[in-house]
Amino acid sequence: MGTLQQIHRWSLAHHPRWLVVLRVALGICLFFKGIFFLANTSTLEELVRGSLVANRADWMAIFITWSHLLGGFLIIIGLLTRWAVLLQIPILMGAIVFVNTQRDAFGPFELPFAFIILLLLILFLIEGGGPVSLDNFFSKHQA
Repeated sequence: MGTLQQIHRWSLAHHPRWLVVLRVALGICLFFKGIFFLANTSTLEELVRGSLVANRADWMAIFITWSHLLGGFLIIIGLLTRWAVLLQIPILMGAIVFVNTQRDAFGPFELPFAFIILLLLILFLIEGGGPVSLDNFFSKHQA
């Protein structure tokens, strides 16, 4: 049996139900952050322009916005949860670095918020979607 299958079986056996609520809350936070970025694209582009990827600021702003929207939705419903989380981790690591250098871009609570979200993403990278997710539903009902 592969390592990923062992991790999946362990996480299904040891996944408390309250983690489902936490997973949904994480997805909602990411989804609403994507909506916030959609409404404030110019602020996000300015933040990205002040980074190492300044020549790709327009593309990065679009990528970050839609990654948060799609990833947040997938995390909420528990479909492709680990892949959605894996997509979000580099974005949040970048946010921690960029927000740390430009604190007033999105408010004083942005750095602790990004750090908490990153820790939750790492948790759900390990745990997966859990027993109440579309990942689990589709794995049980394979044709």
